[in-house]
Amino acid sequence: MALEVGAPSPEISLFNNERQILTIENFKGQTSVLVFFPGAFTGGCQEEACTFRDSLTQYEGLGAQVYGISVDSFFVQNAFISSNDLNFPFLSDYSRKTIESFGIAVRNFAGMEGYTTSQRAVVVLDKDGVVRFVTAVAPTEQPDFDEIQKAVTAI
Repeated sequence: MALEVGAPSPEISLFNNERQILTIENFKGQTSVLVFFPGAFTGGCQEEACTFRDSLTQYEGLGAQVYGISVDSFFVQNAFISSNDLNFPFLSDYSRKTIESFGIAVRNFAGMEGYTTSQRAVVVLDKDGVVRFVTAVAPTEQPDFDEIQKAVTAI
């Protein structure tokens, strides 16, 4: 993984699900939990998204904002948000620039030659945009949710 704890976050410039561009500057001033999903409407991503949905008040109580990030378009993301009653914003990395710069790209995903998505990864940034926690697992696995909350609590 290209990210190192203690290093500044790579540049981010992504459309949110309301078609507005967010950059790394939008994440500064608060703790940000960037949740990289391999793809909307897959069983593992729905499980992970709903876990974050159900624990969102805990993250908010710690002063953190959760963001879902996938290579899906904001059209797909909005349908995913609606069908799962998700309560946090999603960002579209349709160009794959962010997953490349974060070092979490998975090429030829599910045997689809030329299709690139991300590992299932979570990156926690502090209010200055510095990486404070990184975890990444295979798309078929789930992250350690307790570990993520402990990392956010420690900031």
